[in-house]
Amino acid sequence: MSQTVIIDYGMGNVGSITNLLDRLGTPFRCSSEPAEILSADRLILPGVGHFGEGMLNLGRRGLIAALNEAVMEKRIPILGICLGMQLMTRHSEEGDADGLGWFDAVTRRFSFTEGSRIRVPHVGFNSVEVKKASLFKHCPPDPHFYFTHSYFVQARNPEQVAGRTELGGLFDSAIETGNIFGVQFHPEKSHKSGLALMKAFCEMQAC
Repeated sequence: MSQTVIIDYGMGNVGSITNLLDRLGTPFRCSSEPAEILSADRLILPGVGHFGEGMLNLGRRGLIAALNEAVMEKRIPILGICLGMQLMTRHSEEGDADGLGWFDAVTRRFSFTEGSRIRVPHVGFNSVEVKKASLFKHCPPDPHFYFTHSYFVQARNPEQVAGRTELGGLFDSAIETGNIFGVQFHPEKSHKSGLALMKAFCEMQAC
């Protein structure tokens, strides 16, 4: 039976994600075991918190080598959520730390001019301008998702951008390349749009 593994590295909003997968009727388990990661049909890398701490936690649990093998060699589909997506980039300004490097992208902090009315962190529902349909094929037009973040991903390769969102200018809110997907927002807190996006991901198979 096809199974999704939620990677437990001590920094994810695991409870809400499991509730969403339950609603979809998708078999899943939460795990920090490399063997279970390598045998999964698809992976979810959640994340809430500090970039540098996230990379340390992955390293302490011996998960980086397993993730690289699962994603880069076995081509298992993976979805990074919020910090999980940021960890897939080459480097972050948060903690001046290197990431997994799966995307040709960097993670930067929002910076607006003094006196700007734009608040950081960016919290609440916002729309996503869809550039690639893969994750969004079941979503309604102009889908809205729930965001809560102070850092954003800046893709260096425009072909990897799957969605963009407005906050004092456009930022990359969804990226993808091959079997690797990332979203800055939280599908597990985004009601019907989040359910539709996760349904699309759970239909994916190794490529």
